[in-house]
Amino acid sequence: MLGSVANRSKRVLPGFTISLGSSLFFISLVILLPITGLVVQTAQLSWAEYWAIISDPRVVASYKVTTSAALVASIFNLFFGLLMAWILTRYRFPGRVLLDGLMDLPFALPTAVAGLTLAAIFSTQGWLGQYLALWDIKVSYTWLGIVLAMIFTSVPFVVRTVQPVLEEFGPEYEEAAATLGSSPFQTFFRIILPEIKPALLTGTALAFTRSLGEFGAVIFIAGNLPWQTEVTSLMIFIRLQEFDYAAAAAIASVVLLASLLLLFIINGIQQRYQHITGGLK
Repeated sequence: MLGSVANRSKRVLPGFTISLGSSLFFISLVILLPITGLVVQTAQLSWAEYWAIISDPRVVASYKVTTSAALVASIFNLFFGLLMAWILTRYRFPGRVLLDGLMDLPFALPTAVAGLTLAAIFSTQGWLGQYLALWDIKVSYTWLGIVLAMIFTSVPFVVRTVQPVLEEFGPEYEEAAATLGSSPFQTFFRIILPEIKPALLTGTALAFTRSLGEFGAVIFIAGNLPWQTEVTSLMIFIRLQEFDYAAAAAIASVVLLASLLLLFIINGIQQRYQHITGGLK
């Protein structure tokens, strides 16, 4: 009897109980508790009321603005983030450490400050906006400004997700492919891209979900014109200002469900990809 108890205790890693308990506590505090509050607020509404709130034409217009801007920003960050991760891992040059640090700037900089700065720089009198105005290109207070703000706040997700994979996947594979007569184009698409595809897909999905809920950086550059440059997070803020917490929770639940659905799909694709590659190996 004592022997079986000792064997069972050996199977548990030292500190596993404390680590698991601490993890579950903080997950409940940081994630589950806010979601529970959201569900409680939404539960006060009937299905008809809930549908009337989330299908309001102005709110639907904000869905379209937010989704389209987030999609364009994520596609841009897919290529730009991959390029930056490639440069940081494959090349050594003066200022590389500074460039690497700048990739984390959107994480450290308050989003409201980023929005104000971008709005000032790209206004018609700004440092860059005055030159774009010569070609009748307006960024601040337009849909394009929303895309720019989302690009700025979400690009680190792609860079920091792909960069460790590229660092582990050393240049010797590329050199071996080159000695076998493979062109750089073939090397990238046949050797490198299959290895970094899960990380690239995950980083892009995280960038998209971050953009869906972006608020601080967007409202200062969007202009917040009804039906044109209002994002979903602004609709939630407006309902909160009106003390209509149930309506705010209803709109927020749409963003939450969309984000969770996307993340579940990405995780499913990753697991399937890992299963296939593991079977081939």
